[in-house]
Amino acid sequence: VSISQFYGIEINDFAVTVAKTALWIAESQMMKETEDVVHMTLDFLPLKSYANIVEGNALRIEWEAVVPKYELNYIMGNPPFVGASMMTKEQKNDAVAVFGKGKRVNSIDYVGAWYHKAAALMQNTFIQAAFVSTNSITQGEQVTPLWDKLVNKYNIHIDFAYRTFKWNSEAKEKAAVHCVIIGFNSSKNHQSKYIYTGSTAPQKAQNINSYLIDAPDVFLTTRSTPICAVPTISYGNKPSDGGNLILSQEERDALISKDESIRPCIRRYLGAKDFINNNEIRYCLWLKGVSPAVYRKNAEIMRRLDAVREMRSASSAAPTRVLAEKPYLFFSTPQTDSNYLCIPEVSSERRRYIPIGFMSSEIIASNTVVIVSDATLYHFGIITSNVHMAWMRTVCGRLKSDYRYAGSVVYNNFPWPTPTEQQRIKIEQTAQAILDARALYPDASLADLYDETTMPPELRKAHQQNDKAVMMAYGFWGKLNSEPACVAELMKMYQELTKAD
Repeated sequence: VSISQFYGIEINDFAVTVAKTALWIAESQMMKETEDVVHMTLDFLPLKSYANIVEGNALRIEWEAVVPKYELNYIMGNPPFVGASMMTKEQKNDAVAVFGKGKRVNSIDYVGAWYHKAAALMQNTFIQAAFVSTNSITQGEQVTPLWDKLVNKYNIHIDFAYRTFKWNSEAKEKAAVHCVIIGFNSSKNHQSKYIYTGSTAPQKAQNINSYLIDAPDVFLTTRSTPICAVPTISYGNKPSDGGNLILSQEERDALISKDESIRPCIRRYLGAKDFINNNEIRYCLWLKGVSPAVYRKNAEIMRRLDAVREMRSASSAAPTRVLAEKPYLFFSTPQTDSNYLCIPEVSSERRRYIPIGFMSSEIIASNTVVIVSDATLYHFGIITSNVHMAWMRTVCGRLKSDYRYAGSVVYNNFPWPTPTEQQRIKIEQTAQAILDARALYPDASLADLYDETTMPPELRKAHQQNDKAVMMAYGFWGKLNSEPACVAELMKMYQELTKAD
């Protein structure tokens, strides 16, 4: 192996110099080792060998202009870690030049363009590629727009994968990046495939799908309704009000003390942080279905509605401007008159279970939570189980490393079991036991109760009993002993449920 066999593309001129120098140093080190083997002095200096590192934008340069693909064996890289929402205009143009225009391609991180460019190049060759990437390309809504084309158009298959790990920078202002490493190619081969997780022994896999699970290639879509016959899910109510419809405890009390008649206009308001951390209680002006005669003469309410109208009228978003005509309503009000299950949209990755709970219809949910109206104890038991949590951890999006629960992807694509009547009753009982265990600690927030270090033993036991009941309903109990294995079975169920799609 000689230095002339290495080629590279780098956009930064200084990094080009560093890469060339690193290759020369590596060659020097290998020459030294060779001298020790052959017992003779080799003439290495002055530097004569050429390091084939090209300065340029790797997404704009034709890679075959650097090295013909039929002379290429491996492509390795650590493409830029830039999220889809953080890309500059120039980077978006780079990505579009590679992806082309298509459904939801705007949700794909910058690194995805390198996968597409490598996949296109390796057609009809034996080239193998591997990239260090942000783990977001294997999670949430960008999995399908990125990997569906890679698999179905370019016939890509994953040969090995290192699941999520933290890559810490040595810089002073260091930020841990959550990465994966994915090796892939498009040629037919019968070599073994391996999945690496932490320090555990590699797992031999039949097929590594885009979620880095040993399971069939599954591409979840965003769905407006669930694939099973269960209650629908939606975001909470979005105010888009400039804060004018939201009230503190003091503001609410002051309004009512001056005018008792407007009490029906004010409701408890609940966001994700309020729900999880027992934050200070908040309220909102909820005028949906309320006659204007009740509040029109209240100067403070009218002042707030005028402020909402002005804020919406000045918005750059057309739908918001339209709603300036109805300043007395939240921008969206999907909440029904039924009690609901409350699920925080974002929750810490340190929790084994996302805190979920029942809420009265009198409490207005904000758009930082998702809600399942008309849910029963049975539905609560399934959603809060380790089966659903394993599914969620695999297919959800992330905010940094925290879970981002999008109902259109996580809940609506989730395969539910078909329990016997006895199994359903058991799940209802174990679900109630979870609520009873929480009630033993009325002074504790859900953040306190669901911290893995401080979770009370009664609550942990109740969850474990519920996990067992749910796994028995799926037929998983005693058969599956890991989250990836559980998710693999769920993906097979998903395939069966969506065959007609």
